[in-house]
Amino acid sequence: MAQRAALARALVNRPRLFLLDEPFGKLDALTRLTLQDEIASLWASQGFTAVLVTHDVEEALRLSNRVIVLSERPAHVVEDIRVPAGLGSDEAAPEFQRLRRHILALLGR
Repeated sequence: MAQRAALARALVNRPRLFLLDEPFGKLDALTRLTLQDEIASLWASQGFTAVLVTHDVEEALRLSNRVIVLSERPAHVVEDIRVPAGLGSDEAAPEFQRLRRHILALLGR
């Protein structure tokens, strides 16, 4: 509930830029999915720019239209990946799975 309140406080003034640093990390799986859906819906309706820092590849693909993979320290851009519109809504899609595998390979997994 505290995480929802924090997100609501951040969005109440309709920011043009929304910074999220591991915003769903401490949540249970169902709450995480619910809040991801809420953020995606708000982003679609309000059109703000969001920068999401996450270590969860699926979350990045689900919520983004662009994924920037960074190296370890000192950080530099390894690859800037465009995510096709609508891809995040279908995790079973071959393109979603291909991008997931590609990003994990870039991360050494």
